[in-house]
Amino acid sequence: MSVKRTRREVLRGAAGATALIATGGLTAGRAHASVAEYDVVVAGSGAAGMTAALRAAKLGLSAVVVEKAATFGGSAARSGAGIWIPNNEVILRAGVPDTPAKAAQYLAAVVGSEVPASRQQAFLAAGPAMISFVTANSPLRFRWMEGYSDYYPELPGGMPGGRSIEPDLLDGRVLGAELARLNPAYIPVPEGTVVFSADYRWLNLALVNARGTAVAAEVVTRWVAARARGEIPLTMGQALAGGLRAGLAAAGVPVLLNTPLTGLHFENGRAAGVVLGDGTLMRARRGVIVGSGGFEHNLTMRTEYQRQPIGTDWTVGADSNTGDGIRAGRTAGAALDLMDDAWWGPAIPLPDEPYFCLAERTLPGCILVNGQGVRYVNEAAPYSDVVHVMYDRNSTGPHIPSWLIVDQNYRNRYLFKDIAPTLPFPDSWYASGAVHKAWSIGELASRIGVPSSALRQTVTRFNGFALAGRDADFHRGDSVYDRYYADPGVRPNPCLAPLWLPPFYAFKIVPGDLGTKGGMRTDARARVLRPDGTVIPGLYAAGNASGAVMGRSYAGAGSTLGPAMTFGYIAAGDLAAM
Repeated sequence: MSVKRTRREVLRGAAGATALIATGGLTAGRAHASVAEYDVVVAGSGAAGMTAALRAAKLGLSAVVVEKAATFGGSAARSGAGIWIPNNEVILRAGVPDTPAKAAQYLAAVVGSEVPASRQQAFLAAGPAMISFVTANSPLRFRWMEGYSDYYPELPGGMPGGRSIEPDLLDGRVLGAELARLNPAYIPVPEGTVVFSADYRWLNLALVNARGTAVAAEVVTRWVAARARGEIPLTMGQALAGGLRAGLAAAGVPVLLNTPLTGLHFENGRAAGVVLGDGTLMRARRGVIVGSGGFEHNLTMRTEYQRQPIGTDWTVGADSNTGDGIRAGRTAGAALDLMDDAWWGPAIPLPDEPYFCLAERTLPGCILVNGQGVRYVNEAAPYSDVVHVMYDRNSTGPHIPSWLIVDQNYRNRYLFKDIAPTLPFPDSWYASGAVHKAWSIGELASRIGVPSSALRQTVTRFNGFALAGRDADFHRGDSVYDRYYADPGVRPNPCLAPLWLPPFYAFKIVPGDLGTKGGMRTDARARVLRPDGTVIPGLYAAGNASGAVMGRSYAGAGSTLGPAMTFGYIAAGDLAAM
C-alpha cells in the first residue's frame, strides 16, 4: 500500500500570500507562495507526528505530515519501541494488576513537581485510549514486555512486572513501495531472525541459560514461519513506524519526505501554517502540530543549553534531529523547558557509531569506574540516572569518560553488543581507543590512564561484595529493576560476580543519549505556552520537540514513545474540537 500522490502533486496549488513569519532564518513580513492548505499540518514523521496525523484524519480533518529526512519514522524507527502506557488494554488483558490510582501515585513519585500535575494526569488519562485508537486504525498490534520492571518499582505504585508494551510482528508488505523509505533501525535485527525487544535479555544469556537458548531458537523459528507465509517480518521500531505509516496511507494522509520545516506562519496571532525549506508556505486552517524531534544533532544548541563535555557524536537519535521545530517555536515566543537534559544512557564511542549500553553494565562480572579507578554508581541503575551522576561528579573529578571493566569469564558467558561470547572484538574497536585489553588489572589501569593501586583496590573490594552477594557501596541488585538484565544462574546475587579471569577489558563510557528531552513548554492539551503561561493559539507540540512529561526522570521502558504518541493524539483531538 503506497501513497500515490507525489510531493509535487500535493504541493501544487494557487495563490501566494503575504503573512507574518516566525522563523529563525526568514524575515517577518516576507511574502511566500502558498502551495497547499490543510486543516492540520504536522511537522515530523516520528511516532508523535504520525499518531497525531492519524487521529486528525480519523476525526474528519484533512492532514499532512512534512518530514525533513528522506525517510520516515525518525528516532522511533531506530528504537526498540518500548511504550510506557499504564492501564492500557494490552497489559490489563495480560492480567497486570494496574489501576489509575497506582499509575498516578507512581508517576507523581517519579516526576515530582518538575512537571504540572495536570500534564501528568492528561498523559495517564489519554494513554490507554491512544493505544486502543492506534490498534483500531492501523495494522499495529502490541505485546506486553513481561517482566520488564518499571524503573523504580519500589516507589509507591511501581510495578515490578512492568507496564511496558512493544509492537507485535508486522508484515512489511503492508507498506508496499513505502517500505524502502522506512528509516533503518539503530541496530538491525540479524538476518534470519525475528527479534522482539523483550527477547534481548534472554539472547544475552543464550550460552548459559536454558531459556536463553530456547529464545535464541525461537527467534529463528519465527523468521522461518514468517517467510513461509511470504511475509517481510518487522519488529520493534521498524514495526511501530511502519504500522503508523500504513495507517496514514489507508487514511489518505500524505507524508512528504525531503520537506523540512524552516518556520511557522501566523495570521492574526494564530499559527496558521509552516514555511518549508524551499520557502513556500503550507497553510493550516486549524493549526500546526510540531513533532519534529529534539536537537541532539545540533552542536550549537547542545553547547548553548547542556553541560560539557557534550557533542553530537555520542547520540543514537535520528540524524535529522537538529531542533528545527524547537527553534521555530522559540522564535514564535514559546517558553522552553528541560533544555539541559536528555534521554541519557552510558554509551561506548565505537568507531562506526556509539553503542548505547543496557545489559552489558548490568550483567555480573563488570564494574564502572571513574578516571581515578573508583566505582561511583550502581552500574545497573536506570541509564539516565547513571549519566546524571557522571555529569554531577565530573565537576569535582574526572568521570567523563568512565570505564566499564570486565574479565574473560564475563566474555566467555555473555553477548556484548552483537559479538558472541568468546569471539574477539574487532580490531577497529581497539584502534579507536574505545576498548583496551590487558593481562592484569595493573596493566589495564596503565592503558586507560587510571591509578593502578586504586583500580586494584576497587576490584578487590567489589569481588568481596560479589562473593557475599551484597553491594554495600551502591546496592546493585537490590532493586527488581537491577535484575532484569542480570544472570539468574549467578548466586547469591544475579548482578554480581567477581572479576578474576584474565585477560581484562576496559570499555570507554561516555554520556550517550536516545535524544534530547527539552523543548517547547506545553499544557495538558499539548498547546504551546509562552513564558507568561499564555497559549500560542494554533500551535501544538509533542515528543522531543516539547519538554518531557517525565521531567528529569524515566518511569519505565518507553517513557519517550508513550508520552510522544499520547500528546500527539491529544493535540489532534484538541484541534478537532475547535
